[in-house]
Amino acid sequence: MYTTELQKSDSKPVAIKEPQELIDAFEARVAADAFIEPKDWMPDAYRRTLIRQISQHAHSEIVGMLPEGNWITRAPSLKRKTILLAKVQDEAGHGLYLYSAAETLGASREEMIDALHSGKAKYSTIFNYPTLTWADIGAIGWLVDGAAIMNQVPLQRTSYGPYARAMVRVCKEESFHQRQGYDALIVMSNGTDEQKAMVQDAIDRWWWPAIMMFGPPDDNSPNSAQSIRWRIKRETNDELRQKFIDATVPQVHLLGMKVPDPDLKWNEERGHYDYGALDWDEFYAVVRGEGPTAKERMEARRKAWDDGAWVREAADAHEARRRLKAAA
Repeated sequence: MYTTELQKSDSKPVAIKEPQELIDAFEARVAADAFIEPKDWMPDAYRRTLIRQISQHAHSEIVGMLPEGNWITRAPSLKRKTILLAKVQDEAGHGLYLYSAAETLGASREEMIDALHSGKAKYSTIFNYPTLTWADIGAIGWLVDGAAIMNQVPLQRTSYGPYARAMVRVCKEESFHQRQGYDALIVMSNGTDEQKAMVQDAIDRWWWPAIMMFGPPDDNSPNSAQSIRWRIKRETNDELRQKFIDATVPQVHLLGMKVPDPDLKWNEERGHYDYGALDWDEFYAVVRGEGPTAKERMEARRKAWDDGAWVREAADAHEARRRLKAAA
């Protein structure tokens, strides 16, 4: 789960006067922690917010296959290859669950994919960084999917029913992804000096992008307050970031590695780790498509979409024949 608050509307939607009694009933259901279902009335802004978030989440799952996919043929053992194949397959499934959830809100699959390929829609910035060594695959599973789990677990209680139900299975599979990533790094951190150096290098490069996955700080996150009010989100970006850091720092130490943050320090009074300033200029540059592999990622996605056109056309033709036969 790679939902970070990246996308802002290019233009303000036309204001529509909505019946107050419907708004009041909707707000009461949300406040009572009842699920909103596809056929229920909902404010237009709620629908648009969900389409933006769920489609961005889906895009992130699909693009997230790319940094790991090119390591399938270079995995160090058959066991690791099998695990990575299963993980990449899981990510494809997550994307499909989420596109389907967004479609229940009236969004079309074609429009969502076109928005991704045209650059109008965003995906998690983390996937615009390269995977240079096998240790990077472990770091993605442990740090990136670990951050995803921290963000996704509360989404099992999000107010929109189809999204919440999709997240139950997604979270179970992401937990597997995190464990296999950490297991791979444990093996390497108990290996040769060269392997240990690879693990530390991977942590050094992935630590900061991983903790930026939770999105901008709360005072610069314009959509968070409304999303929390509507129970779309359950915790703020900074709350989730702090929880992730508190949980992950001890895991770094168990690997015998160092966190690449000279300002990191346990604060006894707060009961949390204090940490250094994040490079938000880098974050927004990557959002704008200036990441090290941003162009490569989009070229790969567009090529896959174009190359798969015949499969979609064949599926459509088969469905058309099935319906014609059923109607006969």
